[in-house]
Amino acid sequence: MTADRSAQPRTPNGPRTRPPTAGESAARRLVDLLAADAPAEELALQPARSRADGAEPAEAARIAETTEAALAVRRVLDQYRRRETELVALFDTAGDLAALRDLDAVLRAIVRRARTLLGADIAYLTLNDPVAQDTFMRVTDGSVSAAFQQLRLGMGEGLGGLVAQTARPYASTDYRSDRRYRHTGTIDDGVAEEGLRGILGVPLRLGEEIIGVLFAADRTPREFTPDAIALLGSLADHAAVAIDGARLLEETRETLTRLEAANATARAHSEALHRASDAHDRLTRLVLRGAGIDDMAAEIAALLGGGVAVHDTDGSELARAGTAPVTPCAASLAASRTEGRAVHADGVWTCAVLAGAEPLGGIVLTGRGDLSEADRRLFERAALVTAMLLLIRRSVAETEDRVRGELLDDLLAGPASSAHWDGGSHTLRARRLGVDLGRPHAVAVLDCAPALRPRLAAETARTARRLGGLAGTRHGRVVLLAPADRPGALARGLATDLARVLGAPVTVGAAGPGTAPEQHAALHAEALRCLTALHALDRTGDGADIADLGFLGVLLGDRADVGAYVERVLGPVIAYDTERGTDLLRTLHAYYEQGASLSRAKDTLHVHVNTVVQRLDRVAQLLGPDWNNPARALETHLALRLHQLTRGGGAGRGDLGCPGDAHR
Repeated sequence: MTADRSAQPRTPNGPRTRPPTAGESAARRLVDLLAADAPAEELALQPARSRADGAEPAEAARIAETTEAALAVRRVLDQYRRRETELVALFDTAGDLAALRDLDAVLRAIVRRARTLLGADIAYLTLNDPVAQDTFMRVTDGSVSAAFQQLRLGMGEGLGGLVAQTARPYASTDYRSDRRYRHTGTIDDGVAEEGLRGILGVPLRLGEEIIGVLFAADRTPREFTPDAIALLGSLADHAAVAIDGARLLEETRETLTRLEAANATARAHSEALHRASDAHDRLTRLVLRGAGIDDMAAEIAALLGGGVAVHDTDGSELARAGTAPVTPCAASLAASRTEGRAVHADGVWTCAVLAGAEPLGGIVLTGRGDLSEADRRLFERAALVTAMLLLIRRSVAETEDRVRGELLDDLLAGPASSAHWDGGSHTLRARRLGVDLGRPHAVAVLDCAPALRPRLAAETARTARRLGGLAGTRHGRVVLLAPADRPGALARGLATDLARVLGAPVTVGAAGPGTAPEQHAALHAEALRCLTALHALDRTGDGADIADLGFLGVLLGDRADVGAYVERVLGPVIAYDTERGTDLLRTLHAYYEQGASLSRAKDTLHVHVNTVVQRLDRVAQLLGPDWNNPARALETHLALRLHQLTRGGGAGRGDLGCPGDAHR
């Protein structure tokens, strides 16, 4: 069937075109508006315009249908565009999060991007606490409430607690009036202070583990669309991965830091061990080659870069290197002995030198305000090596002391101990020990509390080595044979010095001097009698010889010097009589013989009583005002008797039995 072409309008060049209908024009305008990305409001105006242009009802209905289709297309395009924008934003977010290395920076970036993408008033993020079994506020963006920023939500409490517990997203158009959630006073107060109404929360998920919740919220009621929920969920997924990566990186950094610290500690420990081993080898070599305390002090000073002084138990200096004389602090030494460590006080390090619990002395380090742990241990090790050296030195000294003691014992036994006693042999043995028996020697016998006698013996042996003498023990008493021409002074010095070292009284009796080996046995017996007399006179802790005991010394001494005693007691009177020809001695004798009676003395002397008084006043001037005290009177009377005996009762002018001139 053919169409009637004659009915179609024609143009000069062909058939004439039909004018578009109103519906076609409206459809064309809608397409143009869609192409121009006109807003939906502009599209929605097209039906009204067509009716205003006089479109027929049927035509207007078709235009309205076309407009609805165009609006649907526009919504799809908007949705695609929005999804594209969201995808770009998510891609950018992933890139941004991947570039971050600090966990705090990652969390802040997540919250800020969530707030931006959802156009929310506030966004925030909570992290789960597996120990406390709750979730706590970690980061906020847009928040103005301090109370809200410090919220902790128990599992199942509020919207966020429910998300953390169930691992599902939840939204509330108006949280204040939404009774689907378990409200608590703390949460409601924080939300109210922040002014929040619409809230959306999605879980931060790592596999099956929920590590927290990401929120977006408005201060006005808001209906969160599925697209908004999906968008925040996608952001939360990216955020969880970024958080995990940041955590792993942070843990890796911490692990590396710990490894570096462990390596540094291991290196330092290795260096300390190497240094300690080297120091031990150097100090041990010193001991093995028989070095002295001076060498040890110098080596320790070089190892520690300071000054070192070594002291004996009594505080006397044994050696010093690189420092001025320094006195060890008694409190520091005591603390070091108690703690078993070096002690620092007043800029000086002190370490006790011990053999077990026995103190051997102390070592002091100067010039080092602070010591590392390795150097402190090295200093303490040096004290141990010093103790070893002192013990070796003491062992050698004890061996030598035994040899010296054996010689001393033979000397004190005397010729009576053996028929083959040879003084020359003893002199030769002494010379090998550095003792010259040809010099004047004194013998001292020392005594102290029984518990301290072993230490007294050791200290006396040290004194003997210092003085170039011999020391030992005989019949339970400590004995010293030392060069001396004044036994009394030696005894007093020993009593003072050894009492200070022992911290207890030391009594010393001495005798001498003697210049031949065979004399020392008798000197020992005399010194022992002197010691016994000191105890009997209640002079424990004193030192003296026979001469210091006065007339008791004359009685106790087996070789007493009577002339010296008389001279000591009456010397000034004898000299006065000799120089001036007076009779003071005869007057003294008559006075004592007549029972200290002036009247009977003047009858014996055939002088006036005033003459006797004058002569006795002169005696007082010569002998001292206490000449007539009972103790002095006894000594004076004894000296007068001894003087008479030693003069043999002769009749010279100075003799006690001479009649004399009655006026002298």
